[in-house]
Amino acid sequence: MTGEAVRSGGKPDEAPAAVTKAGPAVQPTLDKRVFLPTFILVVVAGAILVLNPERAESALNASWKIVTGYFSWLYLLVAVVSIAALSWLAFGRYGSVKLGGPEDEPEFSTLSWISMMFTAGIGIGLVYWAFVEPIYYLRSPPFGIEPGGALAAEWAHMYGKFHWGIVPWTIYALPALPIAYALYVRKEPFSRISAASGGALGKWSGGWLGIGIDVIVILGIIGAAGTTMGLSLPLVTALVSQCLSVPDTLMLKIGVLIMWTAVFGTSVYLGLDQGIRHLANLNLVIGLGFLIFMLIVGPTVFILSMTTNSIGLMFDNIFRMSFWLDPVSKGGFPETWTVFYWGWWIGYAPMVGLFVARISRGRTIKQVILGEVVWGSLGCWAFFAVFGGYSIHAELNGILDIAGILDERGIPAAIISILGSLPGGKITLLMFTVLAIVFLATTLDSSAYVLASVSTKNLAVDGDPARWNRFAWAFALAIISVGLITMGGLEAVKTSTVIVALPLIPVLFILQLSLFNWLRKDFGKALRPTSYALDRHADGSADIREV
Repeated sequence: MTGEAVRSGGKPDEAPAAVTKAGPAVQPTLDKRVFLPTFILVVVAGAILVLNPERAESALNASWKIVTGYFSWLYLLVAVVSIAALSWLAFGRYGSVKLGGPEDEPEFSTLSWISMMFTAGIGIGLVYWAFVEPIYYLRSPPFGIEPGGALAAEWAHMYGKFHWGIVPWTIYALPALPIAYALYVRKEPFSRISAASGGALGKWSGGWLGIGIDVIVILGIIGAAGTTMGLSLPLVTALVSQCLSVPDTLMLKIGVLIMWTAVFGTSVYLGLDQGIRHLANLNLVIGLGFLIFMLIVGPTVFILSMTTNSIGLMFDNIFRMSFWLDPVSKGGFPETWTVFYWGWWIGYAPMVGLFVARISRGRTIKQVILGEVVWGSLGCWAFFAVFGGYSIHAELNGILDIAGILDERGIPAAIISILGSLPGGKITLLMFTVLAIVFLATTLDSSAYVLASVSTKNLAVDGDPARWNRFAWAFALAIISVGLITMGGLEAVKTSTVIVALPLIPVLFILQLSLFNWLRKDFGKALRPTSYALDRHADGSADIREV
């Protein structure tokens, strides 16, 4: 980390050198083979989106039809296979394998680990969708259910939990495990997806094939993070406009971008331990506080009753929803929602995987899987239970015409109207605005950190990539998000997400094959009385130790 570089006498922006398998330390440098083509491509794509939005939208729509028309089934199968593979890993013989050496202990407390993992994986998208997504389902429910009725309301409250629960956190854990295993067990010197593919690709992971994987990963992260930015900027601008009672203009949007840059830039400057960790903990406190506030002042019994009902409804229909593509009626629900979300999670998976791997040294495979899936799912379910329950209650009881506001003025206006119906007036609105800003800042932290890490050679496990590199990727994210907004808002953002996720699917498969090959080679069929770690010696040999 940056702090460690300072304590050891290095310059504040100087990351520790990586120790290669050959022995000597090598200073981290920019990997131009990865950085230049991806950065140039992203900037050019962003410029095209801004300068020629009509042609860009036409190209995206054509690509959307191809991807959803031919590969929707693949997105759904990826989710199902991911759950099966990680269940086997967590509860099989390798679940107790420690991601580190025998003496390695967790670097962060469990609470900080959970908060950083949660905010990196979800970000502002959670508070953006939790209020309004149930209203979309209420108006256009799946499976031919009558819109606006009692059954539609039950499914509307539940479906968001399906999209934001077990599946995304399982997909996030897929790359986290092989990356952490490569870093802390195999002692790979580089924090990159290509390095974690060595168990499957062998020497090819360090050549042009590995570079190609890293380029695909960066483009996927840019697409997913750009989606988050594209959705978030209009919302936060509208919130700030309402709080300050000023017009929602282009200058205000620029001001919001500058404010975001200041918040996450400060966090990035301070590094992982002193910056990102504290920002994530703050995010968790504000989020829980707002949840409890809404549960108390809202229709408490209705929310709790709907939540209990939703849990049963979800697990009763989990297989039906997981495989449903509506191939005969072709109503569009699976493509519009489930395929979009699975694509979003796949696009974010390498970024979250690299970040979670970085903060998970000393924990076992089972602890990482269950930590991500259980705590991540519970956190998302809580937001959708409370926020979604409040919105459905307001819509059904005529307190607010949320559906009408969505049609006439869009999602930001609908969220502001919902917040305006809560007690506290400006204070409540201000509290939610701070929550949204901090949520987005933590996502930008993680995205810029990971993008810079992937485009850096010889970066030590505990090293931070150069600050200018992180700021460069933040700039690229801003360009893409502004371009998506210019092109057409929500539908354009959702379309781009599904498209960029497709080439990442084989990358996730390669990572899992790499992990399985390494585990078989290092541990064989060892049983698991408690947990195991691989004690690797200087001569290249290794012993399995029970810890």
